[in-house]
Amino acid sequence: MNLLADIHVLLPEIGLAVGAMVLLIGGVVAGDRSTGIISWLAIALLAAAGAHVFAHPETQSAFHGAFVVDGFARFAKILILAGSAFCILMAQEFFAIERTARFELPILMLLATLGMMLMVSAASFIALYMGLELQSLALYVLASFQRDSLRSTEAGLKYFVLGALSSGMLLYGISLIYGFTGTTEFSLIAHAVATVGSPNIGLIFGLVFLIAGLAFKVGAVPFHMWTPDVYEGSPTPVTAFFVTAAKVAAFALFIRAIIAPFPAIAREWQQIIVAVSVLSVVLGAVAAIGQTNIKRLLAYSSIGHVGYALLGLAAGTQAGIQGMLVYLAYYLVTNLGMFACVAAMRRNGQSVENIRDLSGLARTQPHFALAMGALVFSLAGLPPLAGIFAKLYVFAAAMQAHLYIPAIVNIVASVIGAFYYLRIIQIMYFDEPRRPLDHEAGVGTHALMWATSAISIFFVVVPAPLIAIAGQAAHSLFP
Repeated sequence: MNLLADIHVLLPEIGLAVGAMVLLIGGVVAGDRSTGIISWLAIALLAAAGAHVFAHPETQSAFHGAFVVDGFARFAKILILAGSAFCILMAQEFFAIERTARFELPILMLLATLGMMLMVSAASFIALYMGLELQSLALYVLASFQRDSLRSTEAGLKYFVLGALSSGMLLYGISLIYGFTGTTEFSLIAHAVATVGSPNIGLIFGLVFLIAGLAFKVGAVPFHMWTPDVYEGSPTPVTAFFVTAAKVAAFALFIRAIIAPFPAIAREWQQIIVAVSVLSVVLGAVAAIGQTNIKRLLAYSSIGHVGYALLGLAAGTQAGIQGMLVYLAYYLVTNLGMFACVAAMRRNGQSVENIRDLSGLARTQPHFALAMGALVFSLAGLPPLAGIFAKLYVFAAAMQAHLYIPAIVNIVASVIGAFYYLRIIQIMYFDEPRRPLDHEAGVGTHALMWATSAISIFFVVVPAPLIAIAGQAAHSLFP
């Protein structure tokens, strides 16, 4: 009976696992000509999983408390499932145009999504690591999916080597935490840490290694070195998957793995998170200025956005986590649209990635320039678009937690970072046109581009539902 109850709690994850295996068998039998139908079936599986998550709002646990489905997990899972579904749609159209479609890609994305869903529901370090590695193994393959491309192969190799190093650091931290608390369950670790009073030096070392491993997964400084090369070398829909679904999952993992087990020693981990946040926003603001490849520019931009989001975690309060969740929702929507724009950048049937290829876009393709301009303004955090409100919630939470200097540094870095976003606008609207881009992107990619830009523009009209849902999700982490 308990097993049936556990299966019901994790029914979306079990459905994705079984569905991925069935699609894999179907793909092996039918070959690459089945890629289109497999992609749509994968999207249907993700939609069904999302419907189940949405339809069961109660807090539940499974497998003796190893997994928990609460408001926080549901919020993260809905974002992850939506990001994954749209990335599969983008990938289907992108590789169909490239004539390199293969059925393995949507299946790998499904398996990565399965790992993400498991790790955001993890309530113990064993369950956390199992979900994390399931996600990571699929992502390593996705990064090097274009086997004939030297850049893609290099991206996959770099991601694998550095990912293995970060996993080792994460495991070492977990082993130290287990050694000094005697358990891997978050609730029991929290009780053990609170009982001891002053934290043991060994526990602090374990916490440092844990944060180092998690910082790699979100691409925070000083563990960011893989981000620009992997984002540039991976196929554009795969990069979009890294930036959206995988990034949201890594942040959700980061939040739960710090807030749930270590509320009693918040002052110790808060110092580390503040340092990582400040370093990330400064590097993201400065390093992106000289970039000419738009995917590398967005990689450094993502490092900066990691810093902004981590400021909410550094606050360590319910308001901070609420602001962080609002930020993640905005970040996912805006970057889905931005990478849909990048996927649509083609000339003579070939993908182009140089920012100068956008010269005079407003004259040759004004609708494309308008959609991309709205998304760029939102990423820059310029009013009245969605980005400014997402940042305000994070900055306000930091101020309430008396993190005045980190908040000011983040604000200054945001102003500096606006330069390279505005440069894209200047190139599109004021430079002389080059040869026009193709109109070859798929219907789904164009629809995604327009829908996300519309959300960025009109978010100010109805922000209340997202803010309320994020507040409920954050509340579930603070019993």
